[in-house]
Amino acid sequence: MLFKLYTEKDVKRLAARLKEEYGAALDKRKEAEEALKEENRTLKARILELENERSGAFAAFQAAEREKENARKAGEAELENDRRELALLKEKCRLTLIRMEQKYPDEEDTRMLQAFLAELGGEAPEEEEESGFSLEEVTSPKQPLDLKKLCLDLGLTEDDDEG
Repeated sequence: MLFKLYTEKDVKRLAARLKEEYGAALDKRKEAEEALKEENRTLKARILELENERSGAFAAFQAAEREKENARKAGEAELENDRRELALLKEKCRLTLIRMEQKYPDEEDTRMLQAFLAELGGEAPEEEEESGFSLEEVTSPKQPLDLKKLCLDLGLTEDDDEG
């Protein structure tokens, strides 16, 4: 009699209930799976978006680094040119001073050129006089430097062409 505990009707109801419960569970799992797939698609799209932003930002960063390096090199080159120009000016003034001292050892123009040369070299001149020239204009000229004109303007030499 143990085998007759369930009737065919009870078994069919049990099977129908299990089928219904299994179907509901299966539907829930399918819905959850679809939700996960949709979330996965959304996250993949966001990852692509972020990777594009990152690559754009990285490219911009690289371009900025290149520009920074180019500006640094240009600044160093300009500084080196300024140093060479100043050294050339000092040397020309030194040679002019030597010639002037030989020709005019006691002249005031010679002393003024000595003071100018001392100022270019960063040394303190022997006498402080107001010369009216701008060291900035000499060290960073807006046009090519003409030493002869500069000496004429400062009254350090006379024009040989005036006869």
